[in-house]
Amino acid sequence: MAAERGKPAAAEAVAGRIRAWLDQFVIGLNLCPFARPLQGANTLRIAICPERSPEALRRAFLWELDLLQRSAESEIATTLLAFPAALEEFEDYLDFLEEAQQLLAAAGLEGVVQLASFHPHYQFAGEAPGAASHYSNRSPYPLIHLLREEMLSRVLADDADPEAIPARNVATLDAIGSDELARRWRDL
Repeated sequence: MAAERGKPAAAEAVAGRIRAWLDQFVIGLNLCPFARPLQGANTLRIAICPERSPEALRRAFLWELDLLQRSAESEIATTLLAFPAALEEFEDYLDFLEEAQQLLAAAGLEGVVQLASFHPHYQFAGEAPGAASHYSNRSPYPLIHLLREEMLSRVLADDADPEAIPARNVATLDAIGSDELARRWRDL
């Protein structure tokens, strides 16, 4: 988020790294064809939770969930909530993601908001540890993407073959190769 909004320099650096990841990986490799319209848009919210305690992480998630629901899509279309100081271990992140999903359900927002998951050490179950496919869900920091279901449905309706997106991503990443992706990741 911009410095003029009062974010500390550390949060600015985190948000800048997330934007670089979006530009170079998510949009640059066309891993999410729906992300390009949000590139540089004021309606993409990048929220940074600098806390470490589980209670603070839950509060940050619930705050962002509430803010997204209270805001018009023209104000906040989608939110990326990053945890740069917490959830470093992928298993801890998955535990928190499960808790976030339960909080979403308890708030009665299943079918209204969808969660997408990204982590620096993302590993798909059943995939080889060095598989290129993991990079489709790797991000510079542990983060949860809060998506409006209604918006997602509209965007998916405009795609000729949305079910093919995961297979296209795997083909794209396999063509680049794990070694090259790892190099690009380090450069990020």
